[in-house]
Amino acid sequence: MALPALGPALPEIVLAIGAIAMVLVGAIRGEKATRLLEGVALALFALTLVLVLSGTGRALTFNDGFIADGFARFFKVLTLLGAAAAILLSADSLRRDGSMRFEFPILVVLATIGMMMMISANDLISLYVGLELQSLALYVVAAFDRDNARSTEAGLKYFVLGALSSGMLLYGASLVYGFTGTVTYPGIAAAVQHGHAGLGLIFGIVFIAAGVAFKISAVPFHMWTPDVYEGAPTPVAAFFASAPKMAAMAMVVRIFVGAFPGALHEWQQIVIFIAIASMALGAFAAIGQTNIKRLLAYSSIANMGYALVGLAAGTVSGVQGVLVYMAIYLATTLAAFACVLLMRRDGKPVEEIGELAGLSRTNPWMAFALSMMMFSLAGIPPLAGFWAKFYVFLAAIDAKLYVLAVVGVVTSVIGAYYYLRLVKVIYFDEPKPAFEKGDIGVRAVLLISALFVMALSLLPAPLLNSAGAAAKSLF
Repeated sequence: MALPALGPALPEIVLAIGAIAMVLVGAIRGEKATRLLEGVALALFALTLVLVLSGTGRALTFNDGFIADGFARFFKVLTLLGAAAAILLSADSLRRDGSMRFEFPILVVLATIGMMMMISANDLISLYVGLELQSLALYVVAAFDRDNARSTEAGLKYFVLGALSSGMLLYGASLVYGFTGTVTYPGIAAAVQHGHAGLGLIFGIVFIAAGVAFKISAVPFHMWTPDVYEGAPTPVAAFFASAPKMAAMAMVVRIFVGAFPGALHEWQQIVIFIAIASMALGAFAAIGQTNIKRLLAYSSIANMGYALVGLAAGTVSGVQGVLVYMAIYLATTLAAFACVLLMRRDGKPVEEIGELAGLSRTNPWMAFALSMMMFSLAGIPPLAGFWAKFYVFLAAIDAKLYVLAVVGVVTSVIGAYYYLRLVKVIYFDEPKPAFEKGDIGVRAVLLISALFVMALSLLPAPLLNSAGAAAKSLF
């Protein structure tokens, strides 16, 4: 039996070997190895990023169950950047709160391997393997602050609901296999040509959609998101909001576009419903929030709805809109969570929105950066968030999904209220005492993310071109 060509999976193999080495170092040196392992994790992500960017064309391996193409490379770059940012955000913050342990960077690396496997999965089995590898690491990360009751509760909720969603996804995959006779995406696509999707196959698509909707925290499988974001340590919440969302959205797009192009009408209705429900709930539920992490959780739910608007179009331009949206969402979310981590007084984190009062007079640079992120998330032109929403709504209109586009615009206007409320608190309320000086890693993430958003606001063409090329590779 011939061995598979390992070249397309080289980035994942390098990360896996690195993770094994990190486990051995941690087992030998214990907590003294924490800083070393953080550095090793960042070095591994940098090396993997170089390997991903050096790839060209389209390659398959492991009996065509693993694919490396432009679409996969685009999302892997975003995932690696999100994971590296999580290490930078967590290093000093978790250590200062007494919850940092050497296992954290190892878990982040293991979760990232699973995410990259999800992104490159070209059949239902490799998809499930990657999904479970990611999930098992994230279950532990969610409850990482084990002395904190809220963190333990968040981890338990995520574990129970995650296990349920995995079961639904697996049941849907078994139905699809039963009615098509194959688990590979090209094989499923060939079996569902010309729109001949039977009732059993439609049930399989529904269960798969339910399973993946949980992973992107889309309605009606969003219920874990606010509690996990609030209960987990802030760096962990930042990790949940960034890298796993990139991988999960890549998984959703590849499943529906790659495996079910012949059943576009069937899955399009499901995606439209999830998108509308997510945009509406995210817009209305965030209005009454006083905790900034819960507000960002509902904002994340709404943003996944906006990204799904592009997927609902089922076209190259729609997928391009999804890729642009996710890249901009990653930068704005990391910057927003970096600002949350900088909210510390008397050595303790504060999370209430009211604590930002008068920030413009005590820390004008942080106030400006956070305000720009809020304006971008609200879709105010000419900031990057405006272009993100513009391209997904344009794709929906081109696909004649006028109601979906109108709902998206209306919910954007409603959502702008709670984003602009933060700006009002920052610039017009009486100032609270100044926050402590933040960690250098947190400030670096804030600076780089803010510069990225501002650069895209002025010059979005490079991102649009790379997203367009990645979207074409999928089709």
